[in-house]
Amino acid sequence: MTSGAGFLSAFSPNYVALMALRFLVGIGLGGGPVLGSWFLEFVPAPSRGTWMVVLSAFWTVGTIFEASLAWVVMPKFGWRWLLALSSVPSLLLLLFYAITPESPRFLCMKGRTMEAVDVLEKMARLNGAQLPSGKLVSDKNIELDEVSESATLLAATAKAAKEEENDNIKEDEGSDFGGFKSVSKLLSPKLLRATLLLWMAFFGNAFSYYGIVLLTSELSNGNRICAKQEVESVHSNNSSLYKNVFISSFAEIPGSFVSIMIVDRIGRRLSMASMLFTSCVFLFPLVFSRTEILTRISLFGARLCISASFTIVYIYAPEIYPTSVRTTGIGVASSVGRIGGILCPLVAVALVHNCHQTTAILLFELVVFLSGVAVMFFPFETKGCRLNDTEADMH
Repeated sequence: MTSGAGFLSAFSPNYVALMALRFLVGIGLGGGPVLGSWFLEFVPAPSRGTWMVVLSAFWTVGTIFEASLAWVVMPKFGWRWLLALSSVPSLLLLLFYAITPESPRFLCMKGRTMEAVDVLEKMARLNGAQLPSGKLVSDKNIELDEVSESATLLAATAKAAKEEENDNIKEDEGSDFGGFKSVSKLLSPKLLRATLLLWMAFFGNAFSYYGIVLLTSELSNGNRICAKQEVESVHSNNSSLYKNVFISSFAEIPGSFVSIMIVDRIGRRLSMASMLFTSCVFLFPLVFSRTEILTRISLFGARLCISASFTIVYIYAPEIYPTSVRTTGIGVASSVGRIGGILCPLVAVALVHNCHQTTAILLFELVVFLSGVAVMFFPFETKGCRLNDTEADMH
């Protein structure tokens, strides 16, 4: 959907068609949280944070690539070529679909233990290792140890495993129409506090991240507009805009390195909180002065910290949920974050355009600060902890 609608949008005959096709692109991109949850379920706990950051770093690579593409393509060929070329990477991903393994945890939760064993055996062969002896048992009330840490697989007879597999498959068929059951579990007593705080963190991170990206160009434009008081005569230089976005995107590279260094050392909560509060420190000087150099340095530092925090919250989110609702949990949280991304240009950037730059900066400061406070109240730390498969597994 992402690649198809993205490519067709390059041929949009009018604005309405363009918006409709970009809406479909957004729906396709909404499946992104599945990737993080899927990858998480293959990585051993001791190095889970580091490898999740490595995965997230390719978001930065994509951002820089897209900014470079816009810088080269837009001035000469226009937006249609940019949209068409931007759809190619998503299309190329489909080439890997046939060799992509399903998550063994998901297969076990669905009672498909034989398929799970096949995936685990392939993983063992590729890593030059051997699976522990015994039979893999799928039971929603039994805690499944992560493969990297378990000394033995739970033993059972093949007959019992097969009967349980059939029972679980029947139980899962049609049991969660439209995902409403999974969504309701997110608000269960064990998950309610974590879910609400996670929504706050996602909202704040998305609002601040996209806001800082927009402020890279909007704040300097707003300063020129307000200084001249002649909105009609001021036009942003497109080449300069792409250059600024390209340069500011590089702030996410050190942000990724910072995430790698701290996420498995000081934990998820402290890492996120420290990055969010440090972002407040970077933004604070802009309340009093917005010279070109100060603005560039402050926004670079703030984007570094926010990108690091955003990366870590995408690690923490799937870790706090059991396998049964993991992708649903991170998907709903990501949707709440998208609301923050939608409101950001409508509120904060509008303030800049209306010459209320100080108010806009203070708004970002407040949102980032409250996000940091929400993170500090997360109910538990997940550093080094094994993943849970059901709510009954949670302590």
